[in-house]
Amino acid sequence: MNAVTVDRVTKRFGDVVAVDDLSLSVEEGEIFGFLGPNGAGKSTTINMLLDFVKPTAGEISVLGMDAQTDSKAIRQRIGVLPEGYQTYDRLTGRQHLEFAIESKDTEDDPDALLERVGLDPDDADRKAGGYSKGMSQRLLLAMALVGEPDLLILDEPTTGLDPNGARELRELVAAERDRGATVFFSSHILEQVEAVCDRVGIVRDGQIVAVDTIEGLRDSVSGGSSLRIELDRVTDEAVAAVRQVDGVSAVDRDQAALVVTTEGSKTAVLSALEESGLVVEDFSTEEASLEEVFRAYTTEKSEVVA
Repeated sequence: MNAVTVDRVTKRFGDVVAVDDLSLSVEEGEIFGFLGPNGAGKSTTINMLLDFVKPTAGEISVLGMDAQTDSKAIRQRIGVLPEGYQTYDRLTGRQHLEFAIESKDTEDDPDALLERVGLDPDDADRKAGGYSKGMSQRLLLAMALVGEPDLLILDEPTTGLDPNGARELRELVAAERDRGATVFFSSHILEQVEAVCDRVGIVRDGQIVAVDTIEGLRDSVSGGSSLRIELDRVTDEAVAAVRQVDGVSAVDRDQAALVVTTEGSKTAVLSALEESGLVVEDFSTEEASLEEVFRAYTTEKSEVVA
């Protein structure tokens, strides 16, 4: 069973179409990355999952229940870290967690949750108004973990976290998946998504334009892979020879090397250089980064990758 199913959902705000006939599914037990430029419809989609916003058309299922008619039951089984949510300045960290525990009627240990997200015991009884941004984000994550949720919805979860905090969050998210939870992970920090997500969906102009594993998305990007070739010397003749090889779309010089973008045979590129009298001293293949994949799908017309 899918943990989340969005079936041909549209959301209009007056004349503005925020989400346009969008469909996606998130499998149970996976970490699903949700990417898109500002205004693409990410926040609106998340708000519809949480029943904060009603869809104009289409259906949404969360944990096998209707996101609108069964929203109360769904909230008991999910944990949410929303973007931009503020803690209450006059409440302590412990009081925040006690409120979340009472709301879900669980028996979680506040101190254990605080420790899990990297907050010191001394911070538990401090008012959250004195917390740094990173500390507040850790507290909100602890609240999301109350009740061992079946689904975690994390919207920009690394906001305010330093590199160590971001690494700890990735480890925690992976541990939640290993426990059996599903994680819906929305972030603009592509390195975080690439490091932790099993699959990624990219949304643009309110529509899904790609859904696949990171590796699958890399393979789908037009332009092929990048081949860096170190030579005994780089000449104009070498550049010209490589440009004649079928599948080569770009050739750049990089000090004593050529950087070749090709959809064709890498061996053909190396052979062309050797036949020109050059010595190939070393070569390596560089995969497209998630940033390059994201740019390709959000700036060009693309087909959905299923």
